[in-house]
Amino acid sequence: MEYRQLPHGTEQERFSVLGLGMGGIQNAPENEIEQVVRTAVDHGINFFDLCGGGSSVYAPFGKAVSGQRERVFFQLHLGAVYNEKGEYGWSRDLGRIKETFAWELEALGTDYADFGFLHCVDEDEDYDKLVSAGILDYAKELKGLGKIRHIGFSSHTPSVAHRILDTGIADMMMFSVNPAYDLEQGDEYGIGSTAERAKLLRRCEAEGVGVSVMKPFHGGKLLDAKTSPFRTAMTRYQCIQYSIDRPGVLSVVPGVRGMEDLNQLLGFVAASSEEKDYSVIGQFTPAAAMGNCVYCNHCLPCPAGIDVGLVNKYYDLALAGDTMAANHYEKLSVKASACVSCGHCDQRCPFHTPQSARMKEIAGYFGN
Repeated sequence: MEYRQLPHGTEQERFSVLGLGMGGIQNAPENEIEQVVRTAVDHGINFFDLCGGGSSVYAPFGKAVSGQRERVFFQLHLGAVYNEKGEYGWSRDLGRIKETFAWELEALGTDYADFGFLHCVDEDEDYDKLVSAGILDYAKELKGLGKIRHIGFSSHTPSVAHRILDTGIADMMMFSVNPAYDLEQGDEYGIGSTAERAKLLRRCEAEGVGVSVMKPFHGGKLLDAKTSPFRTAMTRYQCIQYSIDRPGVLSVVPGVRGMEDLNQLLGFVAASSEEKDYSVIGQFTPAAAMGNCVYCNHCLPCPAGIDVGLVNKYYDLALAGDTMAANHYEKLSVKASACVSCGHCDQRCPFHTPQSARMKEIAGYFGN
């Protein structure tokens, strides 16, 4: 299992790239929910999102992590609430949000959450309401009291996400990432152009805001040729790897319904690079997205030994304002200047990126 450091966190806050969402598991028996969580932790998964399931999820989750709380990290959403039947919903009522958060901690058997998320901030009005209703101040209060370690937010909308990032309060963003959304062939949740979505993720990495990924399978549609907007089925492992490779992403949190789903996901860790290769999406890329490096490294191996994807990533981050990108680039043992313009990468790039020319551009920018 690969682990990634939360930029604004402690050394111990390193998250498994394969996380787990609890949305959808509420129909499983409590003993199976507990078994899923225990099995996930035993296999190295330490990052969980508890939003979207029913209230019945919390007690078995708490039992599963009892005695090993320090090994797991999870997101609680300030705005996700549950009715008398235990069904999920959302609210901007501060009193109800406070009651729900207190109940969640009690049901989980813990006195803190790793992340308190401003929930589902998709519209400008959503953000304005967070401010006017006192929810944003409540999140700050919880952090000051140690009831949450970090403030985060979930959103589907790049322009609104930028408003929250502008405040500087967020250490984590939950965002919908999958090939359909990023290539402008998704649904109403795939908001923003290819360029806008890429810019948002690059900003997060540049500013040290971690990203957790929701909807990596496009609600399962990408896994079936009949429902995929590309009319070709992708695998779970291709979708997960795609999301992991996006800038700023620390963990992908696909939902599970029970042990069968979990066992399928756990195979990702031991899967071969060929099984995770998502370069097939190059066939579906719209003209507007062509010519952009997505850091998939399908062009490797480079005869000169250049890590083409990483070189491109540091360049894009530097252009996005990441002051550390140049330092990271300087530490590379083989830099863009080593390119011999053999054309190997140009021929293999599924997105038709002129990598040979780009290496010259990058070498000129960094000076080597």
